[in-house]
Amino acid sequence: MREQQEELATFAGGCFWCMVSPFEEQPGILGIKSGYMGGETENPTYEQVKEGTTGHAEVVQIRFEPALFPYERLLELFWQQIDPTDEGGQFHDRGTQYRTAIFTHNDRQRELAEQSKRQLETSGIFHALIVTEIREADVFYPAEDYHQDYHKKNKAHYKEDRAKSGRDVFIREHWDK
Repeated sequence: MREQQEELATFAGGCFWCMVSPFEEQPGILGIKSGYMGGETENPTYEQVKEGTTGHAEVVQIRFEPALFPYERLLELFWQQIDPTDEGGQFHDRGTQYRTAIFTHNDRQRELAEQSKRQLETSGIFHALIVTEIREADVFYPAEDYHQDYHKKNKAHYKEDRAKSGRDVFIREHWDK
């Protein structure tokens, strides 16, 4: 029996509820947690982060097996969930807590993230500057239990909120070509 190699990937893509489902059914994805990263406040609560005063972004932290789902594929899927040109948040969620970011866990992830960002910048898909930051991962604070798997626990509210957000329209216009 082979030993399973695991890594972590952490992405900020606006509302963390919307960032779970694109990744969860992929082969090699071992688990996804919603949470907070990139701020100054220790053990922030959702209410604190939502106010935009902690410096944290809403993130998803993904445990994955690179042999089955390489980091490069995670990056590709990440870019296809966001508007990387919006520095004020994502879709109807506004504020730095909804910014986009790739939090890297090692040098290889940083190199791959920077390479994928350069490829996106030269792709011609977007005509504005790509503002998604790439930075070293720091402390991950899991979100409260009611946020974990929110899209499954609160299907109707999640579906309604996502439809109003404009995310799916944006994805269709920019990525479904």
